[in-house]
Amino acid sequence: MVDAPVTDDELHAYVDGELPADRRKAVEAWLATHPEDAARVAAWRAHSDLIRVRYGGIARSPVPARLDLDRLARAERKWTWLAAAAVLLAFIAGGAAGWFGRETFEGTAAPAARTVTAEAIEAHKLYIAEVRHPIEVPAEASHLVPWLSRRVGSTLRAPDLATFGLKLMGGRLLPWQPGKPAALFMYESASGERYTLYCARMAGPETSLHYNVAGQVAAVYWGDGEVGFVVSGPADRDRLLKIGQAAYEQLDRRTTRGSS
Repeated sequence: MVDAPVTDDELHAYVDGELPADRRKAVEAWLATHPEDAARVAAWRAHSDLIRVRYGGIARSPVPARLDLDRLARAERKWTWLAAAAVLLAFIAGGAAGWFGRETFEGTAAPAARTVTAEAIEAHKLYIAEVRHPIEVPAEASHLVPWLSRRVGSTLRAPDLATFGLKLMGGRLLPWQPGKPAALFMYESASGERYTLYCARMAGPETSLHYNVAGQVAAVYWGDGEVGFVVSGPADRDRLLKIGQAAYEQLDRRTTRGSS
C-alpha cells in the first residue's frame, strides 16, 4: 500500500538515484500499479542512458590545451588574427562536414530525417548490447503495439521479418522530442544478430529509402508524411536495404490504410 501519492519530483529523484531510502519502496509500489508513470520513468532512464553514451566521453576528457587560461590571456593581444583564423577554420570545417555528410547519407534528406536517423542509431547501439533488458515489453504481450501506438500518437505495426530469419523480441518507449516519445521494436536472428525499427512522429513529406552508415552500424530511413521510420542493423548494405524495403512495404499507409 502506498501511503501518499508519488510526486513528479520523487519520480525524477528515483531515476537519478537521489530518492531517500524511506520513500524508495513506496515509489516502486506506486510504479507497479501505475503503468503510465512507469512508462515515463522508463523513458527518462532511456534518455539518461543516451546522454551518457553520447557525451560521457567528453565529460571524462581533459581540458584541451587551447582552453588553457594562460594561453588564452597571451592570445588576447592577437584577437584580430585569431578571429580571422576562426572564420576561415569554420568555413573549412563546415565544408568538410557537409562533404562527409554527403558521402554517408545517400539521397537528399531533410535535417529532420538526419536527426531522427542519428537518434535511431544511438538507440540501436545502446540497446542491442543489453543482455538482460534489451526491451521493455516482450513481443508476446498483447498491449505492446497498442501501447506504443498510443504514446507515439500514430497507429504503428511491427513488420514481419521472418523471411530474413528475424524474430520480434519486443519493444520499448524512448524520448524523441519534448513531449514526443518514439517507439523502438527489436528483432533478433538465430545467431543473435539484432536489428531495430525506430518510429517517431514528425511532420514531413513521404520519402523513399535513404541509406546511412555510422561505422559498423547502418540505417535505412523513410518517412510517410506522419511518422519517420528507421531500420538499423549491421552495415551490410544489401541485406539492410532488403530488410528496410520489406518493412517499408508492410508499413506503407497507402496500402495498409483501413486494415488496422
